[in-house]
Amino acid sequence: MEEYKFLTYNVGKLNPVSATEYATVGGYAGLKIALANPSAVIQIVKDSGLRGRGGAGFPTGMKWTFVRNTDADQKYIVCNADEGEPGTNKDRILMAEVPNLLFEGMAIAGVAVGATKGYIYLRAEYPYVKETLMKALDDARIRHFLGKNIMGSDFDFDIEIRSGAGAYVCGEETALLESIEGKRGEPRFKPPFPGVQGLWGKPTVINNVETLCNIPMILCMGADFFKSLGTPQTTGTKLFTLCGNIKNPGVYEFQTGITMRELFEDVGGGCPNGKKLKAIQCGGASGPIVGPDKLDTKMSIEDCNAAGANFGAGDLMFIDEDQSIVDICENLMEFFNEESCGKCTPCREGNFRLLELVRKFKDGTGTETDLDTIEDLSSTMMDASLCGLGQASPIPLVSAIKYFRNEFLEGGNH
Repeated sequence: MEEYKFLTYNVGKLNPVSATEYATVGGYAGLKIALANPSAVIQIVKDSGLRGRGGAGFPTGMKWTFVRNTDADQKYIVCNADEGEPGTNKDRILMAEVPNLLFEGMAIAGVAVGATKGYIYLRAEYPYVKETLMKALDDARIRHFLGKNIMGSDFDFDIEIRSGAGAYVCGEETALLESIEGKRGEPRFKPPFPGVQGLWGKPTVINNVETLCNIPMILCMGADFFKSLGTPQTTGTKLFTLCGNIKNPGVYEFQTGITMRELFEDVGGGCPNGKKLKAIQCGGASGPIVGPDKLDTKMSIEDCNAAGANFGAGDLMFIDEDQSIVDICENLMEFFNEESCGKCTPCREGNFRLLELVRKFKDGTGTETDLDTIEDLSSTMMDASLCGLGQASPIPLVSAIKYFRNEFLEGGNH
């Protein structure tokens, strides 16, 4: 099945650190359009229907509007390049292969909201990507695509890189801001939201890598073209990461609306060694674990939500018949227990308790009452946790119990 290469069209074709090469294939044309008519940019982004590609799916133009409409002497554009979701590798490819596409998207966002400074918050596990980004930033400044009076205009915009320290919770936008400021990576109470009071108390746009890379393409090709791709409510393309028990793991780009079955069978080649598909985890470590009956679900925010799946960051982990769902849930709960920042009680204590309960099923002592306890505790965590880590960490466990209840009661036997 042939990919629809929109963001990845130039992957492998250009010298990643050369702004000149990027410009020869149409790069920075979107920034030129934005500089010529700054007031029109946000409306173009709104008309495109672009929604965040980091997992939450918030309308990008609406987020930018909050920042533009807030008066301040300084505003910021922050790129969330933490990509700490296990099984997700899409942002790494964009940054390593077409970093100038990201820089251009950030600069356009700066023009749109009146921000002159940008930060890329890069996960600690991407040291070679950092080297590429640093070289590419230097070249973009030399060519006057970044820095003072970009592209001969009276607008200034520059970008700095900040490295994380390997904390999953810093994928949450306010914990990320705390980390950039040199503090412990813990979520903030909201409101105020970052669009009003973000980095160093100033209005801040926070988007992930893939979201920002769409911006130059939208300005160059038009909102109507972008809206013609994908589904009505999740327009455009998506980078999907296929992993787990699948013949052809990797990152692939398609229009939204492609089915999970097409990704599994036609793109991924199915499970290796003739094994049967047992389950799919959708949207990352905190995504639901569903059965093969969901394979015909279209990969869009609206269709995944309706099916009880999750569009998330576009990653799908395929699980074959040889795997124990209880073992997988134990592994996930170990991860969340380790990565909880500990700031709020529901997440700090809840993840530890969920791990204890899963282990009871692994050793064969779990009961129906324990399953009820898991569901009750999970409901509390989803409602009362401070940030998305605690709110979402019970989701894979609760969904796994829904589809594989008997396996839990049988001691994890598969």
